[in-house]
Amino acid sequence: MTDQTTPQAFPLRTIRSFVLRTGRTTAGQAKAFETQGPQYLLPYAPELCRFDTIFQRTAPTVLEIGFGMGEATAQIAAGKPDTNFLCCEVHTPGVGALLKRIEEQHLTNIRILQHDAVEVIDHMLALGSLDGIHIFFPDPWHKKKHNKRRLIQTPLIANLAARLKPGGYLHCATDWQPYAEQILQVLGTEPMLQNTSPDAYAPKPDYRPLTKFENRGIKLGHGVWDLVFKRL
Repeated sequence: MTDQTTPQAFPLRTIRSFVLRTGRTTAGQAKAFETQGPQYLLPYAPELCRFDTIFQRTAPTVLEIGFGMGEATAQIAAGKPDTNFLCCEVHTPGVGALLKRIEEQHLTNIRILQHDAVEVIDHMLALGSLDGIHIFFPDPWHKKKHNKRRLIQTPLIANLAARLKPGGYLHCATDWQPYAEQILQVLGTEPMLQNTSPDAYAPKPDYRPLTKFENRGIKLGHGVWDLVFKRL
């Protein structure tokens, strides 16, 4: 008989917004977890967020999904001190790196959920509660057989669009053209969203910084595509 307390006894989730990868957490990142984690890390709980409570103020709130090592996130938050940023990332080194940046740059408008963004969206975010959503450089899953693992899919975008306020925006960026084309198709067929650019792809908004990784790719001749849609 199967032990009902073991993980094997529960059904496995087949859809996630990420795939865990190994990575080493530095001493500085580990220290940031200890010093900044209690204030800036939020526990996952299947109940709706109260942004005025978790940020201790009333302000426009932007959701970021998958911030990597947090370089762009910290720069955007520093440039928009009057905006709240709720950031989802599952990889521990990246979370530690952003916590370290929060301390170094004295940022107070970021909160982090180290949890699957799909569950956060489904269970923690109220309909019509967000002013913006950022999804920058999600894993492109280059091989065709892996395309189904891409984050940007019709069901997720429908969920995200429903959580935007009217006039709120969804901003995606990718450096992989086939993925940009898929994102454009998915966003373009969501009835709650409208493209802000008449040319399909948008100019890079001023608030999105040019990261070292992106700048290196541009120097190698790689393109970058920004897509900005608004909630009707």
